[in-house]
Amino acid sequence: MVMDLIAVFPESPSPELARTLDMAGFRWKSFASADAVIKAEPTEGWLGAIVMADEDMEGAWAVCRALRKRDGIQVPLMLLVTGAQLDDLTLRDELFTDFCLLPFHPRELEARLKHVFAHMSSSIKPDVVDYGGLALNLETYQASIDGRPLDLTYMEYELLKFLTQNPGKVFTREILLSRVWGYDYYGGARTVDVHIRRLRAKLGEEQANLIQTVRSVGYRFGQSRWGN
Repeated sequence: MVMDLIAVFPESPSPELARTLDMAGFRWKSFASADAVIKAEPTEGWLGAIVMADEDMEGAWAVCRALRKRDGIQVPLMLLVTGAQLDDLTLRDELFTDFCLLPFHPRELEARLKHVFAHMSSSIKPDVVDYGGLALNLETYQASIDGRPLDLTYMEYELLKFLTQNPGKVFTREILLSRVWGYDYYGGARTVDVHIRRLRAKLGEEQANLIQTVRSVGYRFGQSRWGN
């Protein structure tokens, strides 16, 4: 088991936060209170926590204190506050890892979250993604299949890396464009089809079916490692 689930407070986060987390590929679950967060903690622990303090500052601090109380466990915690609440952060630095002002920009929050969770995720995610005979080195950007190096362009590698890190999940072309190419990319969905076709050709005939087409939806890599 690995830590990949984020705790979110409050139970009904803003649509903007929910969409940002979903688009960034985070797995998350929201809670109404500090007690609920602690009781629902997975056996492997939380990857991190996001606490919105704009509507319930006291409840937000309660969640922060609850997550900070456990001995030997330091959950990376992102606090979301309004400008008017900045003074409340004084002398409370120990209760959160970082904070972001509301309203946030999705790209900024995503980058901050990845930075905040980096030291935790780096300890649980291998430097090499290995799926059968396919191996991707996340540090050197090298890929190989059955020991044979693959000559991939940067975007081919990024697309393959994203798919291999999400086995069994189906992604539409639009989601792949936003998640791999970025929000600012204005190319059409055909870009995804072209890169998929090139990847299949480079994987070779025996491994081309690792990338499956889901008719009228999009693409999926292999099968889920944990089952459906």
